[in-house]
Amino acid sequence: MKKLSLLSICCFIAFLSFGQNDKGGLAIIPEPVSVITKDGEFTLPKHILLQAGPQADVKLVTDYLRTKLVTASDLRVTVRNEFSVPATIKLILNTKADTVLGKEGYQLWVTKKGIVINANEAGGLFYGVQTLIQLLPKEIESTEVVPHLTWTVPLVSIKDYPRFGWRGLMLDVSRHFFTKDEVKQYIDQMVRYKFNLLHMHLTDDEGWRVQIKSLPRLTTVGAYNVKQVGEFGSFTPPGPNEPRTYGGFYTQADIKELVQYAKDRFVNIMPEIDVPGHSLAAVVSYPEISCTPGADKYQVRSGERIRVDNTLNPSSEKTYQFLDKVMTEVAQLFPFGYIHLGGDECNKAYWAKSDSVTALMKRENLKTYEEVQSYFEKRLEKIVESKGKKFMGWDEIIEGGLGPNAAVMSWRGIQGGITASKLGHEVVMSPTTFAYLDYMQSDQVMEPRVYATLRLNKTYQFEPVPDSANAKLILGGQANLWTEQVYNIRQVEYMTWPRGMAIAESVWSPKEKKNWNDFYPRVEKQLPRLSEAEIKYAPSMYDPDFDASMGADSLLRVTLTNEIPNLDTYYSFDNSYPDRFYPKYTEPLIVPKDATQLRVITYRGKEPIGRMVTMPVAELQRRLNRRSRR
Repeated sequence: MKKLSLLSICCFIAFLSFGQNDKGGLAIIPEPVSVITKDGEFTLPKHILLQAGPQADVKLVTDYLRTKLVTASDLRVTVRNEFSVPATIKLILNTKADTVLGKEGYQLWVTKKGIVINANEAGGLFYGVQTLIQLLPKEIESTEVVPHLTWTVPLVSIKDYPRFGWRGLMLDVSRHFFTKDEVKQYIDQMVRYKFNLLHMHLTDDEGWRVQIKSLPRLTTVGAYNVKQVGEFGSFTPPGPNEPRTYGGFYTQADIKELVQYAKDRFVNIMPEIDVPGHSLAAVVSYPEISCTPGADKYQVRSGERIRVDNTLNPSSEKTYQFLDKVMTEVAQLFPFGYIHLGGDECNKAYWAKSDSVTALMKRENLKTYEEVQSYFEKRLEKIVESKGKKFMGWDEIIEGGLGPNAAVMSWRGIQGGITASKLGHEVVMSPTTFAYLDYMQSDQVMEPRVYATLRLNKTYQFEPVPDSANAKLILGGQANLWTEQVYNIRQVEYMTWPRGMAIAESVWSPKEKKNWNDFYPRVEKQLPRLSEAEIKYAPSMYDPDFDASMGADSLLRVTLTNEIPNLDTYYSFDNSYPDRFYPKYTEPLIVPKDATQLRVITYRGKEPIGRMVTMPVAELQRRLNRRSRR
């Protein structure tokens, strides 16, 4: 082991000659803590010797890197556990822990003699490998061999570690079901940008997605609805004879396989069982847990407007017996220390009609229905803790009074997180303002319409620690992808990337290093890498924003704004498709009186970089009229 320590020292000395310049032309996301570059590069030989220790978790890292190399390149890779001979790439666990690096940090050196990654634990080596992959040519992301390519890595020294331990993405698999292999695909995409937590929203009104063996109807009945496409929430109610075959669920064997797959990539999976609201699939399966007569006639929602009671009965012991069975099996399936229990958007109107809930309020001296929910959450917290897990919920659980140990995920802006942290509770920040990936990321004429827009530059402004919060209790942050309007995994990818990169940088990189003008060029260099990996992404950052106004001359005007600077925007009102030989946008446009549509496209120099966007003049007028009525 003395040889390993000496090797690390030699690597460090070698890099003392590196100038303290910036990261040069590197495009690493998330931005590392420290980057020192030097002119030159290291070329991978035709036969790569990869040296690493024999530990099982280190082997996961070497297997991952070897697979990446042999999938994309025609290079041969040999793995050895002995550190007795020179090697192309060395993955080394520190003999003495570097307290600055912590559990997930790493150091990476690329010299003219080879590549060395040091870390305290295997997770740090894994993240060092992710950075190394980003230093290689984009073809390393190819899903098939790219022959006759020279595989070079710039000479660099990097010291890096995460700002937060909780770096998450939430995937809603209830509104639309995604297969086990698709979830694996999403995990593989997450780790490229050093996310370490997948939050799976497993239950909702549209489907129950995890097998509970003691409650089989949850999946035989609750996992399926009628397939409908269009604008979710406005579908016509399904007919009585339409087949309820759309959906699916994960068997317990599937869950164990997913948990292991994620663990092998240093990702935890947190399950969410959303109660007491958003529970129609559970109520349909077991009507006795509802407080509303006639619940046995309900059906799992297929995207139509909800007109029935989708809440659990907080006054019935049957509800808590049901939840105890669910928590028993969920806790055994998911090793992660937290279980998310929802708690959001609970429709309390049906509780107000229930004699049993009224009796509960009198018996327990509960004054409001928020206190009724708090009673429910506190009982559920005890059930969760009896299974050896920590209880987490959306920020609505604060309203009637938090349970003693409840953790809060703040989604309705940042105030819930501030309040919970000041009360001494752990917090994960995931505010709609910055972190809701189901929001439109371009103008609504280009996106599946939902209720808000979240551009890439706004996502990048995400700061997990508000000024007035207790910073010690902010575990980190995550982005949430609700899938009402997301019907397939390709759309999942489109909605996640590149905005997921902005979230990744917000939860990994030092706050003081965040800079939009530095970030977006790195994003632009990442996009071809996603293309090589056949991952779909949104080019929305090249689409302009449209703002309609009425001048003193009563003529309709439209102002175009690009979030990426130094682009040229060309336009037409004559129904043709503009290119760079059309008029260039330089000032607000006056809409010709008989024009029916404005078309625009962005260029960088002579190359089109944005999409052709068609904006109906009627839509501009509609927005102007709506604004004037406010």
